[in-house]
Amino acid sequence: MGHLDHATFGWLTPVLSYAMACIGAALGLRCTVRALGSTGRARRNWLFTAASAIGTGIWTMHFVAMLGFGVSGTDIRYDVPLTILSLVVAVVVVSAGVFAVGYGRDRGRALLLGGLTTGVGVASMHYLGMAAVRLHGDVRYDPVLVALSVLIAVVAATAALWAALNISSPVAVTLASLVMGAAVSSMHYTGMFAVSVHVTPSGSPLRGATAMQFIFPLAVGLGSYLFLTSAFVALSPTAREREASASAQRPVTGTAR
Repeated sequence: MGHLDHATFGWLTPVLSYAMACIGAALGLRCTVRALGSTGRARRNWLFTAASAIGTGIWTMHFVAMLGFGVSGTDIRYDVPLTILSLVVAVVVVSAGVFAVGYGRDRGRALLLGGLTTGVGVASMHYLGMAAVRLHGDVRYDPVLVALSVLIAVVAATAALWAALNISSPVAVTLASLVMGAAVSSMHYTGMFAVSVHVTPSGSPLRGATAMQFIFPLAVGLGSYLFLTSAFVALSPTAREREASASAQRPVTGTAR
């Protein structure tokens, strides 16, 4: 059995991955709040932004954490098409969940459907990303821990969507995003603790890209997207702020005496 190390760079990758999860969650929640206060094309655009932020944040969290993943006795490579597919799955499935909440007439049913869809999508992204790992040996999973990780993902997704429906103040969104970041990180590491590897020493080269060749630059790019989009959302006025500004600019009419 190969020894698994989930933090080859110490606390750097766990802390940085948690930060990515929190940023994605905070941005997604703020965009969903903006969407629920908008109509028509504006609502759709805010929901797309929310889905891309949450999906990108979760994916970036996963693969930043994977930068610190190592197995004794073997190198690790990543299948590029499968890794990209895991990102697409994350964004598409989160979009389905967010739009279910954004347009659902029955809030309770939409919340349950959206939470289940998004949670299963997050878990699918995680295990699809793990399927992209290439090493010398066999990867096995503890089914109990796998099931627990999926349950955590569904609960975390449902809680995030509930927060988007019921929380609007910036302070509350910040606290909710910290909790959601912890939940997503817990799901990831629960899934990672389910992994065991039976190493088969081999001198043959592994196919795929190293984490630094592919995962690192892609994660940096997506992280930059999250930061820039966060700045845009922070500077964009809310519907209430626009109404207040419009009211202040209306001329005051009265009857002179």
